[in-house]
Amino acid sequence: MLGDNKAMASFSVDSIEEAEEFYGGTLGVKVEGDSGALWLHLTDGYDVLIYAKPDHVPASYTILNFVVEDIDEAVDRLLERGVRLLRYETLGTDERGIVRGPEREIAWFVDPAGNNLSVAQFKTPFKQRGDS
Repeated sequence: MLGDNKAMASFSVDSIEEAEEFYGGTLGVKVEGDSGALWLHLTDGYDVLIYAKPDHVPASYTILNFVVEDIDEAVDRLLERGVRLLRYETLGTDERGIVRGPEREIAWFVDPAGNNLSVAQFKTPFKQRGDS
């Protein structure tokens, strides 16, 4: 029924202003304000809508994953910008906060609203549907 329609992802925050500073300033994502909401313009034409919600509750799962070429470089850059990595002892995070596995390496952090995000490096080329 909806298979031929475009779709978009969205999530809530408690402050659009803090989200704009974090995503645009700290993470360097292209952002655009729109009637009290915020658009993240990611690569390949992928856009995510962030909206303010007065009774916002942070997502307890990863809402957005940034695929990176070099996990260690990405972690270094996040730390330089004051981003604190999450540690999941049950997943075996190393001293840097990275879970290193045979297929991918991943590190988690939160936005100012407490939503979980990650940077991930795939050992084999990461392909989305339609990539050749």
